[in-house]
Formats: sequence, C-alpha cells, structure tokens
Amino acid sequence: MSVKIRLQRHGKKGKPYYWIVAADARSKRDGKYLEKLGMYNPNINPATIELDVDGAVKWLQNGAQPTDTAKAILSYKGALLKNHLAGGVRKGALTEEQAEAKFAAWLEEKAGKVEAKKDGLSKAEEEAKNKALEAEKEVNAKREAAAAEVLAAAEAEAAAAEKAAEEAASEEAEEATTEEE
Repeated sequence: MSVKIRLQRHGKKGKPYYWIVAADARSKRDGKYLEKLGMYNPNINPATIELDVDGAVKWLQNGAQPTDTAKAILSYKGALLKNHLAGGVRKGALTEEQAEAKFAAWLEEKAGKVEAKKDGLSKAEEEAKNKALEAEKEVNAKREAAAAEVLAAAEAEAAAAEKAAEEAASEEAEEATTEEE
C-alpha cells in the first residue's frame, strides 16, 4: 500500500478549507484517510497552516510521498527539513542536539519572515486606506467648492433680479410722478 500526504478539501463552494492527511493513494480525494496531520486555510492573507510536524516526519520516514502542494506546505512548515536532519542523525553526520538546534534556528528565522510579511501587509492596507481617505477628502472639497459657486451664482442672480425689480419700481414711480404732474 502506497501512502500519500495530500490535501483533503472541506469548506463550502468558493471558500475551500483543507485538511492535510496521510491517505492510501487509491482512496478518494475526500475519502478515507489514515491520519490527519494538520489544516490549511488559504482564504486569508497570509494563509493559515497548522501542521503536526513530528507526525508528518514519521510518515515521510515510513515512505509516504507528498503531493506537490503538500510538499510545498511541508517545506514551508519545516517538516522536510526536520526529516532531512533526522536522516543526518541516523547516518551519524549530526548529533540529536545539533539537529534540534539547527531546526530551532530555522524556525526562529521563519517566524521573523512571517512577521515581516504580516507587518508589510498591514502597512500596505493602512496606506491604501489613507490614500482612499485623501481622495475622498479631495472629492468632498471639490463638491463643496462647486456648491459654493452655485450658491454664489444664485445669490448674484437673485441680487440682479432685485436690482432689476428696484429699477423697474423706481421707473414706475418716476413715470407715476411724471403723469401726476
């Protein structure tokens, strides 16, 4: 029986959520599995990955073959590195303590990179919000200026109409006084 480490799809249409499982290669994609190793949620940025690294290493040492996507996830979480270091320990090239130290150093470096990416994403999101706010303020200022122009034009028109009415009234008054004389 050949074993594959692969993704098993869950979630709803358009919102996939995956389990990382060790399954018989002949079983269906979402069918029976031997062991659940973790979860992968690609719907958020950055994607959430929870993985039992020791369980994945155990299956890799027993000959399980990961699919391409599962291999990328295992590499991202360090399971392939831990398997490689375990091979070095078995061959005698490393001691167990050296392998653990290398793996811990790699995990710290990886955590720093992930935090940097999260910070970059939050900064980019904040900059986008600030740009949108500035654009909205500019549009509102233009609208207020246009409204002020329209009001000024309406007031000027009303003032002109009043002057015309006053002039017409004064002309009528002059005509009335001339007619009376």
